[in-house]
Amino acid sequence: MRLPIYMDNNATTPVDPRVLEAMLPYLQGRFGNAASRSHRFGWEAEEAVEQAREQVASVINASSKEIVWTSGATESNNIAIKGVAAMYRDQGNHIITQVTEHKAVIDPCKHLEQSGCQVTFLPVDKYGRVSVEQVREAMTDKTILVSLMHGNNEIGTLQPIREIGALCKERGVLFHTDASQTFGKVPIDVEAMGIDLLSCSGHKCYGPKGIGALYVRRKRPRVRCEPVLHGGGHERGMRSGTLNVPGIVGMGKAAELCRELMPTESKKVAALRDRLKDGLFGQLDEIFLNGHPTDRTPNNLNVSFLYVEGESLMMGFDDVAVSSGSACTSASLEPSYVLKALGVGDDLAHSSIRFSLGRFTTEEEVDYAVERVVTAVRRLREMSPLYEMAQEGIDLSKVQWAAH
Repeated sequence: MRLPIYMDNNATTPVDPRVLEAMLPYLQGRFGNAASRSHRFGWEAEEAVEQAREQVASVINASSKEIVWTSGATESNNIAIKGVAAMYRDQGNHIITQVTEHKAVIDPCKHLEQSGCQVTFLPVDKYGRVSVEQVREAMTDKTILVSLMHGNNEIGTLQPIREIGALCKERGVLFHTDASQTFGKVPIDVEAMGIDLLSCSGHKCYGPKGIGALYVRRKRPRVRCEPVLHGGGHERGMRSGTLNVPGIVGMGKAAELCRELMPTESKKVAALRDRLKDGLFGQLDEIFLNGHPTDRTPNNLNVSFLYVEGESLMMGFDDVAVSSGSACTSASLEPSYVLKALGVGDDLAHSSIRFSLGRFTTEEEVDYAVERVVTAVRRLREMSPLYEMAQEGIDLSKVQWAAH
């Protein structure tokens, strides 16, 4: 076992060696521009791009003609949300999303609000889920798009995508999902789930950074997006710019591997996650699981350790790479907006740690992480007067603290 140990796969994943091997020829001898139609260098590049399109499409039961290359899920989300808002503005100006979305969805929605769109940010339950009934009640005759992430990046909670997709089909409303954390890890079928637009990113599934894709439905209905970038009309006019051929080849190979490995890999990673959970919960008291107990991504474990500050705790086991619950707003002292939306109090939100396991995580690493975390929590709690008072049976909520 090599230190440090990596358990932050929701932030990014290492490139699979098989992905790197597939990419290398396109960084050297086969370096052509996929838009160069007059010579072999361009033809080779275009052929590789189209093969990768098929590899990505096969993961979600789509046609390769429905895959648009982007720089990552953030750009895909922006094209989906802003592009639909602009293209369908004659039909309505209302968008529905949720308060626990990634900033790559929340910020484009807030931007559209400033230009006259109406956006409904649905609240979530204590597990971080929205219900079909909530979406139904929020819909109006001006609703043109529902955007709900498949699996949450912080707490792993899965949304009832299939049921919401069916509702959107029934009401004639377009349905977009950010599948950054589930693409290649959880089964996705855009036809069965009624998904019209889907965002994914290469570096979340053992591919390279700086490459992503947007699925845009072509039939029943044919979805159109006004481009965010102009200049050349690449990618069916939705995303101009010279294609990142090595990155595309890498994402294609990563997608192919995920499709082949998913049935066994998801079970293996989920078993490691449960081993980690059982190890922590079996040795520590006053710890709490954040997110849905069962309907969650297989690799995610988000835990709050009461009477311990998350950032201090991470410093106590700095040879295990994890993130605090406030990873998306790490420059802020505010607790995670996702955990706050679940109704988690500041004390627990500030004490949360996100563990996200991956393809290359081992049992030995999990056991080592359990040992390091348990030791660090116990050491910090020994220094906590609040923990000592709680152990003595004092109800801290009723303590009258002296003001200074």
